[in-house]
Amino acid sequence: MQLSERLTAGATQLGLTLTAAQHAQLLQFLALLAQWNQTYNLTAVRDPLEMVARHLLDSLAIAPYLSGDVVLDLGTGAGLPGLPLAIIEPQRQFVLLDSNSKKIRFVRQAVLELALPNVTPVQTRIETYRTTQPFTTIVSRAVAYTEVIGVLRSGLLAPAGRLLLMKGRMDTLPNRQAWPPFHIHQLQIPFLDAARHIIEISFDA
Repeated sequence: MQLSERLTAGATQLGLTLTAAQHAQLLQFLALLAQWNQTYNLTAVRDPLEMVARHLLDSLAIAPYLSGDVVLDLGTGAGLPGLPLAIIEPQRQFVLLDSNSKKIRFVRQAVLELALPNVTPVQTRIETYRTTQPFTTIVSRAVAYTEVIGVLRSGLLAPAGRLLLMKGRMDTLPNRQAWPPFHIHQLQIPFLDAARHIIEISFDA
């Protein structure tokens, strides 16, 4: 199965309908990631076909859980999940934050080449980032909850906002008794034989 076919089949299994332009942008992002990965080691996944499941479909699977108009992707790395989500959710604004300069350089280049006006890359450390506009959703694919919870106290999350933590196996959660109430959603990622979950924490107004 070729990249285009796998993306189409995977999106269909996720219940997503991609426009031709979105489909092309997602594949363009994948090609750019594979190209940069040869020099900058942005991701451990090298096979573009495997990237469809592990990066594109894994990111797109959380689209139904987004809330509101402004989304913060904490520890975005190579733009995941923020860039794929921004491609299929053009009505939302995304801030992609990471402290790694080479990864943010890639994200900036991807935003430029993909012509994504709804994405703002930011290079800074999580604990020092501040904004005048709180986010309705904060998502993180790579940052531990213990790091994120301190950020929440700084006012980054809007009232009634939603925190989405993307996880693999759910055998253990450190300091679970200290967490606010949360829901765990099990995800089925097409073409990916690995456990994937979302920890959703909603904060009342």
